[in-house]
This record gives sequence, C-alpha cells and structure tokens, in this order.
Amino acid sequence: MDSSSGHPDPALLCFESSRTRRLIIASYWAVILLAIPLWWKATSIERLSLPTSRVNAQHSRELSYVARVNLQPSDAFAVRTLVDKVQGAPQLDRSALRASALDVQLGSGESSENAYNIVLEQGHGEVLVEGRELRFGLESAASSDERTTERLADTLTKLFTPYNTHSVTHTQTQRVMKYSPRYRLAFTLLNEDAASGNAAMSWDVQDAIQGHVGPLLEKLSELHNFTIESQVQYHAPLAFEPRALQHEGKDMHGLTPEDLTVFINSAEWTLSSSVSNDPVIHFVLFIPSAKNSPLHILDHEGSVHPSNAFLLPQWGGIVLLNLTPDPSSARMAIPRLTPANLAPVFTTFSHQLLTLLGVPGLPPNVRAAHHPDNAAQPFTDWELDALLRRRALENVQSSTETLEAIVRLVDQIENMPVGQDVVGDVQGALDALNDAHKSSRTSPVATLKHSARALTLASRAFFNPGMLALLYFPAEHTYAVYAPLFASISAPLLGAVLREFAAWRRARKAQRAASAQSGNSEGDKKAQTARAE
Repeated sequence: MDSSSGHPDPALLCFESSRTRRLIIASYWAVILLAIPLWWKATSIERLSLPTSRVNAQHSRELSYVARVNLQPSDAFAVRTLVDKVQGAPQLDRSALRASALDVQLGSGESSENAYNIVLEQGHGEVLVEGRELRFGLESAASSDERTTERLADTLTKLFTPYNTHSVTHTQTQRVMKYSPRYRLAFTLLNEDAASGNAAMSWDVQDAIQGHVGPLLEKLSELHNFTIESQVQYHAPLAFEPRALQHEGKDMHGLTPEDLTVFINSAEWTLSSSVSNDPVIHFVLFIPSAKNSPLHILDHEGSVHPSNAFLLPQWGGIVLLNLTPDPSSARMAIPRLTPANLAPVFTTFSHQLLTLLGVPGLPPNVRAAHHPDNAAQPFTDWELDALLRRRALENVQSSTETLEAIVRLVDQIENMPVGQDVVGDVQGALDALNDAHKSSRTSPVATLKHSARALTLASRAFFNPGMLALLYFPAEHTYAVYAPLFASISAPLLGAVLREFAAWRRARKAQRAASAQSGNSEGDKKAQTARAE
C-alpha cells in the first residue's frame, strides 16, 4: 500500500497483473482464430464442377431427321428407275439437305401415313400438295426421262429445305421471332384522335380472330401455345408529322420508309395490357385522324405503295385503315368495324403472323390443292414439317452455344459461384439434348419439345442470379470491403501483443540482471568469509 496516499499500488492489483492482461489479449486472439473457419465457410464461394466433357461433346453431335419418300407404283411408269435417277440427280442438293440435318430416303410402295407420298400423274405439268401427298404432273409419257428427274429432284429439294434455298431469303429470316413455347398475340385498334371524328369506337375482333387467325393457331399448336388479348385506344398520336402530298389530284398524307421505322410511339402508346414474360407479337390496326387522312405508305421513290400494311421485324404487323367519311355528317360512317370490314385486315394479319413465326411457304412451282367441300388449310403439312425441323435445329444449336458459353465463363472467372441449381440446369439441358437427338429420326414434334426444354434450362443456367451477382466483382473489390473491417480490429490487437512482448523482454532482462547481481553478492560474501577465517 502506498504510505503517502493510502491507496494500493495499481501494479499489485490482481486484475492489473501482467498474467491477467496477457490472458485477456490471448482470449481475443483465440476468439478470432476460432472464428476464422466460420468466416471462411460463410464467405466462401460454392463452385461445383460442371460436366465440361459432356458439354464439349455436344459440339460434334448433329441432329439427323429422316424423311421417307414413297413413289407410288403404277404399271405405266418405271418407278424404280425414277427413284434411282432422282437419288443421283444433282438437283437433289445434298449439301442443302445436310445443312437442314435431313436424310431423304426415296423408295417405292403403297401410300403410308408416316411417309411423304408422291403420286405421278400423267397429262399435266402441275405440282400440287395435299397433306403429305405430292401430286406430281408429268410433262411426258415417259416418267423416267431426264426432264422429269430434274423437276422432281429440284421440287423435293425446295420442299424439304426451304430455308437453304431461294424460297426463304435472308431478309425474311431476320423478321422471324425468336422461338418460344408460348406467345402472346396482342391485337390493338388505335385511333390517332377519336375526337376528330375519324375513328372506330369498337370492333368485332373476336369473330375476326376466330375466322382468320383461329385455323392458323390450331395448325401451329404443335409448336406454340398462344394467348390472345385485344384492346381499343382512342388517342394514339404519331411522334412525327406525315408528309403532305397530292396523288391523282387528291390531297393525302404519306409515310416514308424512314417514318415506318419510328411509327410506333412507345412513349405514349400502351400496346400490351397484361404482365407476362411471354414474348408478345403485336398486330395494330391504325386509323389516322381527320387531319392526316387518307394516310398511305410511300416507297423509296416517293410514290404511293399499293399496300397499306407493313411489318416490323421480330415485333409485329401494322395495317393502316382509311375510313370513308359520311358526306352528310362530320363523323365517320362506320362507328363499329364489323367482320366484313375486318376481313381484309385480318387476312393481312394472318400472313404477317406466318412470316413472323417463320412458316416458309411453298416453292413457286408448287401450289396447295383446294377442294370446294373442305375448308382451305392456312398452310401445308410440308411447310409445317419444315418449320418443326428448323425450329428444333435452331434450339439445339442455341442450347449448345449457351452451354459452351457457361463453361468458358466459369473457366475465365475464378470467383464465379456455381451452385447446385446451375449444375442441375446444365445437366438437365444435356439430358434434353440427348433426348432430342434420339427422337430426331422418329418424331420431329418430340424433338422440338426436347430441344425447347434444353434451350429453357440452358438459358436459365446462364442467367442464374447467383452467377450474375459476382460476374463483375474482381478481387480488388474484396480487399476494399474487408480492409476497413480487419484494419480497425487488427491494429489495436497487434499493438497490444507487441507491447506485451516488449514488456516481457524487459522483465526478462531485468530478472537476469537481478539474478546476476544476486549471484555476485553471494560470491563476495563467501570471499569475505573465507578471508576472515
């Protein structure tokens, strides 16, 4: 106890001793060391291995469709000879068939539901398609002559590979919507300004859809599911002023090709009335105001185009409808658009939908057979099968490219997480691709379904939120996050350790010095005792 102040010496208190102080510092470090495994587990990135070898193996795999073609026998025609000649004809473009992943197998026999049947008919040169039957008119009595062989081989090539021949141009291909199992068709009646009097207040859209679009959607049900919605808007102003001009002595307004690219006023037009992730195909019937009527489309030379409809690639179609005003009234003559009024409009919408969905069309020398007793089909089974094969092939290629991109991305970015959900989607996409390859020789419909599932899973894996979160998070960002935290904690703890270490060294030196001095004192005492004796 300090005699001057009456208080105990702080150095002699139990909780101020060096041992207690060092135990406290050691406890802090023990907590930190024990927490490191937990911190490491909580902050580590889950990075499971991907089936890279299976993904790389998909690059060398190709779909292989089988198209069995039956030439029906007849006593008058040398069918077997014709089959052999067609198979060896240069007009049967094998490179185009390979590009379409198609193996055409020609034979002779009776009509079959699972085969394309070719009926050779004498007396006319027409080529008619009905279902999967091709009625091929012969120009001469000898069916195996060179001209017949060339015509038949060329016709089969164009029917089986419309996307690799002149039947479908590159521009038409760019218009096609990206494949989706589900589409939403949005039909909109747009009045530029209903207050001007030149407007349609309502329309019989349901009857028009059932009569013109319904058969087409039913035919396409094997490829897509469709949801239909419609709406009427009474004020849809243009974002620009149409060009005023005269045509055949009458005042009119025109839309230049540049105007068509900015025709849709997305800032003020609400063309989609429901919320969904399904792709939307828009069909707009636009009625210009009295100020801009009549409104026509101009070509590049500034002349009036015969058509009043145009297509926006991968978006939809627009039809301009100029209403005929009633001379006795300032308002329009048709307050409601009837099915008769809408018939030409929805006929155009149907053709635009076929173009947007990629239906190829028949070659110029082939036409569909029509019977007065039966309703006309929107397109033939040959076109449907070609579309099925094309869509499945695109899906398989897109799925393979997406999976390869995932593998490359994971290899390039070391800190990118790969969770079990990503691995599951990748493996599911690979399994769906295997199923697509297995079914390609038997069922194009099943192949399309498997390929669509593969594309969905591959896309979901690529855009997984867990992977995207650290896509642009380099190591420097990690240092920037943890440095302020660990620096503020580690600095005082390291300083305390260094101070205690220095104090321990000083105490040890002092103890050694004291021991040495004590030893010298004992030696002096012994020497003095010895001299005294």
